[in-house]
Amino acid sequence: MSMSYLDQFQKHLNNHDYPSFLSLWEEYCMGDEVDGEELRRVLTNVKDSELATPFGRHVEKALSLWEKIKDTDLGQEIFKLIFDLQTTNTPELGNLVFNYLKERYGEDRYFNDKIRLIGLREMDSFQGAVSNYILLNHLKKGNFVFHTGGWGVGEIMEISFLREQLALEFDYVPGKKDLSFENAFKTLIPIPDDHFLALRFGSPEELEARAKKNANEVIHILLRDLGPLTASEIKEELEELVIPTDEWARWWQTTRTKLKKDTLIETPEDLRSPFKLRETEVTHEDRLQKALEKKPEAGELIQMVYAFLRDFPQTLKNEEFRSHLEEKFKDALANEELSDAQELQLYFFLEDLGAGKEYSPTKELIKRFTSPEDVVNAIAIIAFKKRALMQVRKLREDWAVSFLSLLFAVDQNPLRDYILGELLKEQQEEVSKKLETILTFPDRHPHFLLWYFQKMMKDDALPLGGKEGKIRFFEALLILLSNVESNSNQRDLVKKILTFLTTGRYSNVRKVFQHASKEAVQEFLLLATKCQSLTDHDIKIFHSLAQVVHPSLAKLGKKYEEGKQGEEEIIWTTEEGYKKVKGRIQEISTVETVENAKEIEAARALGDLRENAEFKAALERRDRLQSELRTLSAQFNKARILTKDDISTDKVGIGVVIDCKDDAGKELSYIFLGPWEADPDKHILSFQSKLAQSLMGRKVGDKIEIQGKNLTIFNLRNYFETF
Repeated sequence: MSMSYLDQFQKHLNNHDYPSFLSLWEEYCMGDEVDGEELRRVLTNVKDSELATPFGRHVEKALSLWEKIKDTDLGQEIFKLIFDLQTTNTPELGNLVFNYLKERYGEDRYFNDKIRLIGLREMDSFQGAVSNYILLNHLKKGNFVFHTGGWGVGEIMEISFLREQLALEFDYVPGKKDLSFENAFKTLIPIPDDHFLALRFGSPEELEARAKKNANEVIHILLRDLGPLTASEIKEELEELVIPTDEWARWWQTTRTKLKKDTLIETPEDLRSPFKLRETEVTHEDRLQKALEKKPEAGELIQMVYAFLRDFPQTLKNEEFRSHLEEKFKDALANEELSDAQELQLYFFLEDLGAGKEYSPTKELIKRFTSPEDVVNAIAIIAFKKRALMQVRKLREDWAVSFLSLLFAVDQNPLRDYILGELLKEQQEEVSKKLETILTFPDRHPHFLLWYFQKMMKDDALPLGGKEGKIRFFEALLILLSNVESNSNQRDLVKKILTFLTTGRYSNVRKVFQHASKEAVQEFLLLATKCQSLTDHDIKIFHSLAQVVHPSLAKLGKKYEEGKQGEEEIIWTTEEGYKKVKGRIQEISTVETVENAKEIEAARALGDLRENAEFKAALERRDRLQSELRTLSAQFNKARILTKDDISTDKVGIGVVIDCKDDAGKELSYIFLGPWEADPDKHILSFQSKLAQSLMGRKVGDKIEIQGKNLTIFNLRNYFETF
């Protein structure tokens, strides 16, 4: 027989098609061979279905199949299931089950009492006789049972065959509970001493010691006894009762790494899928070969094999496996349409499989690249990026051109370090020219600007690393901060810049101020006030550090103190903008923060935090939400709703619409509102912006410059009278 019968039975159960199920059962029981596992699963499935009661009149037909396997452990399980289901209670069945129990338990001193309790003395009703006898054997003080009615795991505290009842303590029900044998037969399932639940509730300290000594063994027991479980379900079973809560994250991270290498456990690829205990061992090599049988496309193949060899490098000692991989790569090279980046990475694999020997096609490929930088950018694996860079440096005379192009393009600091290090050996002047563009346009490569400035503060020998260079980079960094802090996609960068500025009691700021002129420091203080991410405390520290170097700047600090509660501190907004920000604050506080906490816990459950992309993404989202909430809350406390009466059209100010004409007579309008309504595409400018500040106080007839356009103001209007 094949397991195909199981699918047919299940289909009829799902459709509640009892006639078809019964017809198939008649056919099944007439078979000459028996698949014990299939029969067990069929009986188990029907026992849990609505067809169990009517099927009870026909289940005994399976006895002919049972006869063929009755001396096996599986045969005993099937016999028990047959009597759990049967409802005819015929004398023939009664004698059969009595003899079965007599043969196995006849020496039991309470055998006759138990036979009476399970209904075999009168032979009138003995459904579940085998299960009930096994349960009675298990009813001993200190043993554990599971309550199917929702009381959870219970420990047997007392038992009386005279009163035919027992007392138990359950994990989900307070106090001691008395239960009759009759109710016990209906609701209790015996838990063997070596079952996970018995170990967890009976010997949690011992189980904790085993989990810390051999985590995989405990996970094996857990999956064996409770079936497939997700990471969060495993946590629910083990945390606190077995592994202390404060130790869980570290334990699970280590354990999950070990589970990946366990040949008897199927590890899921996502949070929602469960860990499964395999029936037979599957080697690491077999697992990869099975995945490769699905014929993944080149990009997926590269990622899959790289991750596998990173986790299981010992598999390369298997010559047959090495040969199989080599053939797979050569086949991909010969039969697939590959990009230069994919082809190069496959060559790298072939080099590794050749015990590190150089693969001649690698050299030929790198030499003929039209754009090495495009190839490097197309490689996702960092180790292969570095390898490609090293080959370009070694084999191409024009390597410096590519390296200069890639210096700003790569995102990973180790790659930046390598590229910069090689360029500085021969191309210092060209590097300096590239850095000048950063100072001119800090927004173009913001992450590189911060990275290089951090290096400069530790190494004066770098290009532009002198006192003047640091001053120029500091100015560019403050300009960058003021430009990106309102961009939600740059929250992480803003956080890194603030950390750089404030770490070590503002040591970096202190070092720059020490060598800057009074005029430069004064410019820094002005730029700092434009950075909304810097708190009043930060600005005060900036002023204090400035006064130490240039005492004459003390008056600026006093002016700042006096004016901080004035007009500049007010966040003007329309009523619509006020409600929008208030709603956003509530959304972050009550919805998104809670959702993010769940994401972090779910991702943490995956373990292996160093390579856990979901965990890192969840933490980054938390940082973004916290930063946004701090910024909006600080602004909200300073907010004031703008009204029609607050606006004067005598000169340019908050709430004013400026009507202008360019040199060709074309009319343009600009609106001055608060930062929450700002939308440059619609010509709505924040009154806090540098452009708006430069135009404040202008009147009709004044000439102004906006975005490179020479304009003349010909009218000033009240925003609320216009819109």
